[in-house]
Amino acid sequence: MKRVFLVLLLVLLLGGFGWLGRYFYLQAHADPITYKTEQPFVADITKKTVATGSIVPRREVQIKPQVSGIVEELYVEAGQPIKEGQLIARIRTVPNAASVNNAQNQIQQARVALETSQQELERQRPLYEQKVIAQQEFNRLLNDVRARRQALEAAQNDLQIAQRGASRNTGGATNVVRSTITGLLLDVPVKVGSSVVERNNFNEGTTLATVADMNSLVFEGKIDESEAGKVREGMPIKLTVGAIEGTAFPATLEYIAPKGVTEEGAIKFQVRAKVQPQPGVFLRAGYSANGDIVLDHKKQVLAIREALLQFGKLNKDSVFVEVETAPQQFQKKLVKTGISDGINVEIVSGLSKGDKLKVLGPATDEKKG
Repeated sequence: MKRVFLVLLLVLLLGGFGWLGRYFYLQAHADPITYKTEQPFVADITKKTVATGSIVPRREVQIKPQVSGIVEELYVEAGQPIKEGQLIARIRTVPNAASVNNAQNQIQQARVALETSQQELERQRPLYEQKVIAQQEFNRLLNDVRARRQALEAAQNDLQIAQRGASRNTGGATNVVRSTITGLLLDVPVKVGSSVVERNNFNEGTTLATVADMNSLVFEGKIDESEAGKVREGMPIKLTVGAIEGTAFPATLEYIAPKGVTEEGAIKFQVRAKVQPQPGVFLRAGYSANGDIVLDHKKQVLAIREALLQFGKLNKDSVFVEVETAPQQFQKKLVKTGISDGINVEIVSGLSKGDKLKVLGPATDEKKG
């Protein structure tokens, strides 16, 4: 057994030495790596930032009812133009038992008070005609009767509003909903038969329709905090809308939020720009869009691809490239860079147009001669 074990061990050792010898031989006789080179070129470079957001109307209003009830009729549909004061819907009120009872009690109390005042007036009238009481006292009785009569009318109106949602003395019905602005009807979220809730101090109410002025559109988006200090009001923006291909919409930046918000761990600042619509192109509210804000632009400057740049260690070489000094021999050379568009970068100093720069990346298939 010992002899068999020694033979196997010897075979394994010889195999290992053979593999190592072949590995080192291949490494010693490997073909040298050949790198491609590129030369600097002259180009226009534009530095910009992108704000992501959407197209929204500057003025958008939600129409809400003044009474609670059930939608009895709808007179409009989403997408149609609408004018201020145009009829939108009619609400059938559902009387509240407590409100109706309170209104009836107020009518009864007002009627009793009116009858009492009239009786007192008729009792004092002969005395006034006989000049027993002063005219001032008689006028006070007349005013009291008028006030009691007005209180009775007000109580009757309250009962009508509680029962039908309308009053004959107001000249209009609170159960009729009309548009408050002129524009385009964006949405009608309710249907005939839907229950709606009135707007008041404690409730926002049910939205019957959304109306917006589509002649005045704005772009609302957000930019990163690193770019917020580089933009200012009045800068031009080029908007690209995903739903409309091949068309760019010019816009003008008019607002930058003074306070940022945190989104996914990053600070974002809201921006708003006035959109200039293009003839024959209809922009819909809610279209997603990207806004390109030009921060800097230079024409005909010496540039290279940004991928050719290398960065040295701290307190040593800064930004540099490798320049070919002889065939497939390269030397580091410090450069000073300018603006970048993310692909190409401006070279301020350190290179000339005829230099050949080492292209970083995997080796080519070409072999060195």
